[in-house]
Amino acid sequence: MIRIAKFGEVAPEEIFARAVPETDVSGAVSEILSAVRRDGDRALFAYTEKFDKVALSSLAVTPEEIAAARAAVEPEFLRVLERAAANIRRFHERQVRNSFVLTGPDGVVMGQRVIPVDRAGLYVPGGTAAYPSTVLMDSIPAKIAGVREVVMVTPPGRDGSVNPAILAAASVAGVDRIFKVGGAQAIAALAYGTESIPKVDKIVGPGNAFVAEAKKQVYGLVSIDMIAGPSEILIVADGKSDPRVLAADLLSQAEHDKMASAVLVTDSMALAEAVRDALEEQIPLLERAGIARASIDKNGKIIVADDLTAAVEIANEIAPEHLELMVDNPFDLLDRVRHAGSVFMGRNCPEALGDYLAGPNHTLPTGGTAKFSSPLSVDDFVKKMQFTYFTEDALADAAEDVALFARKEGLTGHAKSALIRGEVKQ
Repeated sequence: MIRIAKFGEVAPEEIFARAVPETDVSGAVSEILSAVRRDGDRALFAYTEKFDKVALSSLAVTPEEIAAARAAVEPEFLRVLERAAANIRRFHERQVRNSFVLTGPDGVVMGQRVIPVDRAGLYVPGGTAAYPSTVLMDSIPAKIAGVREVVMVTPPGRDGSVNPAILAAASVAGVDRIFKVGGAQAIAALAYGTESIPKVDKIVGPGNAFVAEAKKQVYGLVSIDMIAGPSEILIVADGKSDPRVLAADLLSQAEHDKMASAVLVTDSMALAEAVRDALEEQIPLLERAGIARASIDKNGKIIVADDLTAAVEIANEIAPEHLELMVDNPFDLLDRVRHAGSVFMGRNCPEALGDYLAGPNHTLPTGGTAKFSSPLSVDDFVKKMQFTYFTEDALADAAEDVALFARKEGLTGHAKSALIRGEVKQ
């Protein structure tokens, strides 16, 4: 049963379950990375047989397999995929940054070019944790950014096939190439390249502890999006809120993972008790009731604050992945929210809208990292390059100042570089 506490009875750092000891898989992952780097496809085939229990003759997903997957999924699901993709494109197209050029009267030209990475890699879990929504959320921003090639890796089933919903989503999103490989070995293939799988510049997408550790270990050779922790939701709700709705929204995250955190902050003790009762009614009805029960009993909390202003301050301190503002006028509170991955406003905006259909990205910072990081976006797939041009007269005007600065730092070679053109001319 979920715990109810008044504000102050639980330390802010204990409201969410974030100090989670994890099994150390770094050694095993390091061995996998080394094997793939050394042996390429041969290691991938061996690990796929070992971990996924299937012997493949080819890693690449063929156009025929993609066409068959589209034919296999329900037409209604394809319609929903297309609707979701359109919403995601509409939102992320507004994130596109433009290059700029600054010119001065002295002939100086400076600027910044915004350039997409050449190739992005997308990891998509398979099996029971197959999320076609992740395919849309992680690949569409890359395509909008102008990435030349989006490469997707996902583990095969024991029959050697890929989940049709995953392939259908990849087709809708415009993924360029798809390969049947999962786990740390898939991250290694994207980071190093193999005979079949090209090396990428950036790797995005969620995964298990082995995938997360592999992303950590290859970071620096390639860029990564983030290391995601367990799912989180914090709901700020006033006393007029429907306890059944609140319970359902808390469970939408609790069913993800036994380590997920689902927290309600309200100004009403009566509502807190009603939500506790509603949770007990709804948990047994879920297909993933065991997971939801473990999450709610171990990590779930209801905090009763003095007022909604205090409730928002609690949210800012926690910086949750998902924040719902379940009040009549959520825009009155929005300006006070400083730290959250994604905010869901009002009584008709469940977090599940953001997971699938609304348009804003669902790949969000967890573990309090929303205090300094952002949702996945078009920005994740571009880099900036600066350029500078000085005329002869402009350099002459700046050279002595550059040299003074350089000498202050003890870098006389820098000073000479700034002055030598004028000396040569004399």
